[in-house]
Amino acid sequence: MNAPTDRKPRTVFFLSDQTGITAETLGRSLLTQFDDTEFRPITVPFIDTIDKAREVAERINETARKEGRRALVFSTLVADEIRGLIEEADCTHMDFFDTFIGPLERELKTRSSHAAGRAHGMHNPDNYSRRIDAMNFALANDDGVTSRNYGQSEVILVGVSRSGKTPTCLYLALHYGIYAANCPLTEDDLEDGKLPPALEEHKHKIFGLTIDPARLQGIRNERRPNSRYSSTRQVLYEVKETEALFRRYGIPFVNTTQTSVEEIAATVLHGTGLERHIR
Repeated sequence: MNAPTDRKPRTVFFLSDQTGITAETLGRSLLTQFDDTEFRPITVPFIDTIDKAREVAERINETARKEGRRALVFSTLVADEIRGLIEEADCTHMDFFDTFIGPLERELKTRSSHAAGRAHGMHNPDNYSRRIDAMNFALANDDGVTSRNYGQSEVILVGVSRSGKTPTCLYLALHYGIYAANCPLTEDDLEDGKLPPALEEHKHKIFGLTIDPARLQGIRNERRPNSRYSSTRQVLYEVKETEALFRRYGIPFVNTTQTSVEEIAATVLHGTGLERHIR
């Protein structure tokens, strides 16, 4: 039997009565296991009324009619009536709450609150404040703009320009409440083979990021094409000397080339032994 020739992307809906972050994160994680299938993702947040649920259900049905196959739906919808409308639509429905809440209720011998928005809401003001403070800290101490706050930092990410320091700092702040600063290694630093004095004082807080030269050159070439900054020679030199400096000082580091920001952040947390402040 011949393999199907229809290579059109499969439509995937991520539905939620709040932001959709949980449904999208869990759903995308599952879809990464299907390398041969292309997906067209659609996130629909804030489905918190029956009317909105009906509109989304019709949208799902219309997609099925146009594409000639059921849509995939991942959801974190709490209200039973809203969930019921989506379940009746022409789709394959993966309901994360239904999958996990039922077994938890049975094991804990109590009924869940069925309250929407608990995962990312304001039910914990301390967590929210910590997240905002950590984000502000990351932005104020980005790219080596200042070193005067290194004493307050919990980790300082160091690496060549465009190796992923800024997004990792922001992720650490947003998801873990970690006070993270970052600093690029300049050509002068690499020629000397030494950490800048401001960094050496806080060497125990440093975690290094490196990246494959070919990938780094591609990123830099998008930013400054045909420049010394993005040249093969410069990129090779910076990566080589940076990794040598990390080894010289015994600084732990991770290669970010094929690593998502989530994985980088988790590696930093594990490698430094830092405790997350947001649960």
